[in-house]
Amino acid sequence: MKDSIHPKYQRAVVTCISCGNTFETGSTLKEIKVDTCSNCHPFYTGKQRFVQADGRIDKFNKKYGLNKEKDTK
Repeated sequence: MKDSIHPKYQRAVVTCISCGNTFETGSTLKEIKVDTCSNCHPFYTGKQRFVQADGRIDKFNKKYGLNKEKDTK
């Protein structure tokens, strides 16, 4: 392996912007910032953290006249 053509492989600190979690990995960069990590991602936690999803569902139901209660006359 030639020394002059390969980038330096070093320890990198990965920081999650959403939850602030940090961990170390190997990379050619010194630090990496990610939007979501396994600590805060809904797939891994089983919880939806984004409140916007509820608003979208309510907006859809209101737009198409879908109600939770059925009108009985």
